Amino acid sequence: MKESKNTTKDFKFKQFSVHGGQSGMPVSTDGVLLGAWSGIDGAETLLDIGTGTGLLSLMCLQRNPRLSVVAVDIEQNAYQAAKQNAEQSPWRHNIEVLHTDVLSHRFERTFSHIICNPPYFNSGEQAESKARATARHTDTLNHHDLLKRCQTLLQPNGRASFILPTFEGEQMLQFAEQSGWYISRKCIVKPSIKKAAHRLLFELSLHPIECNVSELTIHTPQGYSDEFISLTKDFYLKM
Repeated sequence: MKESKNTTKDFKFKQFSVHGGQSGMPVSTDGVLLGAWSGIDGAETLLDIGTGTGLLSLMCLQRNPRLSVVAVDIEQNAYQAAKQNAEQSPWRHNIEVLHTDVLSHRFERTFSHIICNPPYFNSGEQAESKARATARHTDTLNHHDLLKRCQTLLQPNGRASFILPTFEGEQMLQFAEQSGWYISRKCIVKPSIKKAAHRLLFELSLHPIECNVSELTIHTPQGYSDEFISLTKDFYLKM
């Protein structure tokens, strides 16, 4: 059978596989970075906002199998892909996938960690695929509303982790600090030694805390950097 031009590629990791379906966003380095970097070791409950294929939920469950995860997505195709991936994973009893809008859904509990690879773009030309446009543009989930909603869903001592392009990330951090958040961790990501930073990993807290700042370079002239390999080797097949 010929695949639709909007079919999202599948991806196999060491302990689970991701079926893309029509979800709109394939497995990306950004997602893997966030799933491997987020500080979920001591968390008990996790909310994955805009789960897409469920990648972040599954990565977090591999790292912390005790987690109880709720993964949500507003887009029907993404929900279907995430639900299938969750059911076929080793942690299917620890994850609930919901087709819903995080801004209006009435959750039965709060969470000790929130993770989100949010829509990046506030403007510009949108993708032809509706699913991909929803995943990439902030029309249905702008960063201000996302942060306000996370404040109501996060437990008092919890953390919330995100990744964005550098410019959008700094904008979101400014708004976060203006609206009562504190930055607990920040990682500046460079694609290579000679290129400027292009991504920002950051973790937010509801209480004052000293911010830990680090840098990560993905590529060196010899290949992947030691830091990138150390962070992602538990997931990528060829690491």
